[in-house]
Amino acid sequence: MLDYYLSLTYPIELIPDEDGYWFAQIPLLTGCMTQGASREEALEMIDEAKVLWLETALAEGIEIPEPVVAR
Repeated sequence: MLDYYLSLTYPIELIPDEDGYWFAQIPLLTGCMTQGASREEALEMIDEAKVLWLETALAEGIEIPEPVVAR
């Protein structure tokens, strides 16, 4: 099941901070967020956070929302 959810494209929000850091989150996965010293680092970190979020949700039986595909 993990591979299935990892294959889905979840929208990511990236927000620059005043001090140069970047905040990243996946709004569909409540609480899945991180920050990085650069845009690239924040994107790497959110990928790691997504894997951990999904692993935890699967282990705990938490419902995992799927992104809506625009047609």
